[in-house]
Amino acid sequence: MTIKLIAIDVDDTLLSSKQELLDSTIEVIQQALTKSIKVVLCTGRPLAGVTHFLAQLGIEGSNQYVITFNGAVIETVTGEVVAKHLLDNATYRALTAFAEKKGIPFNVLDEHSSIYTASHDVNWITVVQAYENLAGIYVRTPDEQSADFSIAKGLFIGEAEQLDLVENEVRSTFSPDFYVVRSGRNFLEVLNQHVNKGQALKDLAAKLGLESAEVMAIGDEQNDIPMFDFAGIAIAMGNGSELAKDHATYITSTNDADGIAEAVRKFVLTD
Repeated sequence: MTIKLIAIDVDDTLLSSKQELLDSTIEVIQQALTKSIKVVLCTGRPLAGVTHFLAQLGIEGSNQYVITFNGAVIETVTGEVVAKHLLDNATYRALTAFAEKKGIPFNVLDEHSSIYTASHDVNWITVVQAYENLAGIYVRTPDEQSADFSIAKGLFIGEAEQLDLVENEVRSTFSPDFYVVRSGRNFLEVLNQHVNKGQALKDLAAKLGLESAEVMAIGDEQNDIPMFDFAGIAIAMGNGSELAKDHATYITSTNDADGIAEAVRKFVLTD
């Protein structure tokens, strides 16, 4: 069946190790767009963190979509929200209390991409996170937020070894009431239990009247596996994790070696 939607992870997939788009990536995506194929960025970032790349790729207009916050929000590239599944203040309290007890750096993102942390000692990874997503950082305890304050996701952050030590305990404490996923070496995320990239991609495909066989997904990490499991064709990057590769139907080259271009030419731009 012909591919009509390409879902692409951003960090370490769409972007090179220098956090840039390769010319070959821009070329094949623009070719796909000219064939009326939807190209949907599926990312843990907020919309503000991918707007620059959308512009470079030529993905624009109210009929183009992006999946943000690892599936917590589906929206048009112009910012019109199609669906969202957020977490409440009580969850923010519970996650913050756990982080403080375990001494793990922690922050949350609201649906507008602002970053909040209860710690005055802001971790350097949070600073990088804010820079990449064009986000402000606010030091606020849960008590300083309104009762109806909601978040898109919570993030335990830190060096990979630090997160390795607490990952199982985070999972046992918050699963299955929440979706817990290691989205990268430095990020362990907690989201609404109904949220993941695969569910969001399934919901968007249904809205567009597409079957899973008409969808191709490209990614590199654990948080991409749910969309691999939904899509008719699942592409793992050569630089991806072994777990992601185990769920893929094809392993392409790395993000620094035309991996996106290789996959799109092989499975989409075949004529």
